[in-house]
Amino acid sequence: MPLFDRIDMQRISCVTTAAQASTAAEQLKQASVWGFDTESKPTFRVGEISTGPHVLQLSTLQHAWVFQLHDMDCRAVAAELLAMPGIVKAGFGLRDDQQRIRSKLGIEPQGIVEINTLFRKLGYRKELGVKAAVAVLFKQRFVKSKKASTSNWALPHLSEQQLMYAANDAYAAARVWHALQTPHESQEANEMGQKSRTIKV
Repeated sequence: MPLFDRIDMQRISCVTTAAQASTAAEQLKQASVWGFDTESKPTFRVGEISTGPHVLQLSTLQHAWVFQLHDMDCRAVAAELLAMPGIVKAGFGLRDDQQRIRSKLGIEPQGIVEINTLFRKLGYRKELGVKAAVAVLFKQRFVKSKKASTSNWALPHLSEQQLMYAANDAYAAARVWHALQTPHESQEANEMGQKSRTIKV
């Protein structure tokens, strides 16, 4: 399969200051749907408790923002955005994300949509991650870097590889959500879901 058409660095903003967070919020509020994900510094010792999330990603179809939550001003804006009703925040595997957000930001996220619930309605038995969803809907291959996924997300300065990884997780979620609202894409996914009921995968 061809590679997924990722969002590039020209359309990714790393949010690390109050001014950047304010600008990001103004632009995000113009959209009704955001792709949503978080990243946390990995834990390696038994019993070690995560202090994440350390990064929050929100994306529209045009642009992605990566909020670094060690900055108090960015954290406050991120909390405000996630608690905002009336805007869909769509992503994959969000249970742990929501728990960590409640603990770290002290808010109840609103408008959270676990995209797997949409696929289950189409007949998919197993949970689909972003890679499988992109393959089903777009016939494209979504490549995820293991090195980036297990990197230190609590660093004060994220690398370009980290920013690309984080932004594209949220961007792909936004793309998938919008595709599932399109009759043709949804119908094709539904037909594949019906087949998956009779085919062991």
